[in-house]
Amino acid sequence: MRASRPTHLYPTEKTLMTKHLPLATLIELAQNKTDEATRKLGQLQAAQISAAEKLDMLLQYRQEYLDQLQLQLRAGVASAQLRNFQHFIGTLDGAIEQQRALTLQADSRLANGRSDWQHSKRRLTSFDTLADRARQQAELALNKRERQDSDERTSRRFYDARSQFGQLA
Repeated sequence: MRASRPTHLYPTEKTLMTKHLPLATLIELAQNKTDEATRKLGQLQAAQISAAEKLDMLLQYRQEYLDQLQLQLRAGVASAQLRNFQHFIGTLDGAIEQQRALTLQADSRLANGRSDWQHSKRRLTSFDTLADRARQQAELALNKRERQDSDERTSRRFYDARSQFGQLA
């Protein structure tokens, strides 16, 4: 009768999961980073929308102010009042340019945040794919070991039956 194979030479599901524990840690870290990138992306989107809305509001206010100026110019306006209008429009134009710069910065930050999120998501997906492959390999190894054990038991039964048949004859 052949000796059975030592089980410590064949990987079990438990030993394979322990072996791949660093992968599980990497997946958890990548998930945390992706979650953080998602949260940050949401904040960046809100900031970009807010900056764009402020710019639109300033542009609309400027147009309304210019419309008022046109009406007053038709009705006649004092030169001091005209200078005040022009000064205010100049100040408003400065605020609009500052807000345009802030909006462009918000657009750029949003694009960078989106890129960071995509990178994090791709990395997490890669680790998930590796984990799936490791699980498949573990399952194949476990199935192979079970097949070998079954074949060995069948062979042993056949050998034992053959030995008993030989003793009877």
